[in-house]
This record gives sequence, C-alpha cells and structure tokens, in this order.
Amino acid sequence: MMHEPSDLQQFCDWLAAAGNISFFTGAGVSTESGIADFRSPGGIWSQIKPIQFSDFVADEETRLEDWRRRFHFQAGFDAASPNRGHLAIASAVNARPGGHVITQNIDGLHQRSGIDESRIIEIHGNGTRAACLDCRSPMSLAEARQTIETEARAPRCRRCGGLVKAAVISFGEPMPADKMPQARQIAEQAEIFVVAGSSLVVQPAASLPVVAKEAGARLVIVNREPTPLDSLADLVLHSQIGETLGKAVAEMTP
Repeated sequence: MMHEPSDLQQFCDWLAAAGNISFFTGAGVSTESGIADFRSPGGIWSQIKPIQFSDFVADEETRLEDWRRRFHFQAGFDAASPNRGHLAIASAVNARPGGHVITQNIDGLHQRSGIDESRIIEIHGNGTRAACLDCRSPMSLAEARQTIETEARAPRCRRCGGLVKAAVISFGEPMPADKMPQARQIAEQAEIFVVAGSSLVVQPAASLPVVAKEAGARLVIVNREPTPLDSLADLVLHSQIGETLGKAVAEMTP
C-alpha cells in the first residue's frame, strides 16, 4: 500500500512541530543496509536454532558455538553502513534536545550514524561488544576472539573470572533492569513517537508505542507490512523506511 502525499506532509508537519521526538526502531531499518532479519519468516532464526541463555551458561561447547555465530554476524555488521533511514533518524534526533532512539537492533548502526550513545536505548543489547555476566566489565570482540584462537576456550573476565558473552539479550536471558524503565520514561515524554521497521510483535518492547500513545504522543508507524498496532496509530505509512524517513526529515523545519 502506497501512502498519499498528504500523509507524508502530515508526518513532516508533526516532526517539525515536536520538541520531543522519539524513534522506536526494529530490524526493518537495518535490512535496508543489508543486515539480515533474525525473526521474520526466512530470517536467521528460521535457519538455525537460537541458543538459550541457560545452555550458554551451562556448557563450554555451546559457548564456543555462540561465539562462532557472533563473529559471523559481526562480519555482516562491519560490512554494513548506516542507510538513509539511519541518517534521517540521526538528523531528527540531533536537532532536538529531547530526541531519542529506542531500538531493538543490536548492530550499532545508530551510533555509527552520528547519534550520541546517551540518546540511544538498546533494549535488546549490542552485538558489537561483550561484557562479563557477573561484574559487567567490558571486553572487545577482538579480545574474545584472541582468547578463543590462542587458548581454545571461551573468554573469561580478566577482573573476576566470570563468563563473558556478547552484550546482547539471549533467549531466556532476563532483560536488563534499567533499559525498559528508561525506554518507558522516554515514551511517556514523547510528543511524537515514530515506529520504524518493527513488526511490533516482540514483548515487552511492543508495549512502548502503547505507552507513548496513552501518555499523549502522536503515534506514527512506518513499516512495509501491517502491524498489530496500526489501528492505534495516528498515521501509518506502509512504504520503504529509508525513503520515507529521508523525505520527511529533509522537509522538517529545524
């Protein structure tokens, strides 16, 4: 379904008028950079079985397999560049003191598009770095790879000896205690809440547009396919995400 020009103009006008803009992004934003979707039909998890967090913790060979997959995914992240959608979001967010991005993506492309880390809430973590599961001390993926290649074992924390894992939320792993409350607060404060490239089926993330709408925000959904929350939105644009966001933000008055 193509959107009418008047819909795009309405989107532009709302963006221009808002002092507090929040974007909620999903895999559809990054697929336009060539990064494969994990959850959609034909996506990565339909081809390989996800590793459960409990199995990672319990078994060394499972940990090594998880790391093999991580390095493979990271090669794709490294080869990708922020696309028109990422850059449009960065422009809109950076133009407003109250601009934020809440993202389900783990590829780090929002940071690479020019948005400061303090404005990005990664509710599913970040796959471009690692951390100790016990003390949260950071570790680079390069250091983790070196440990595996030289010592033939999964990396351990240099500080406390705990297990190190890529800083993503694995299946069965508890969500970080701080991320969802931060995201809810941002959603409650938004004047316009823009969903971009999310199917809005993964909870608890999919509750955030509802939180924003109930707090008084205008809710705009930009996604190629319908979502369960389309009927709740003030405006729905079923179109290419990068092109739509690029046009809307280009016409937005600072």
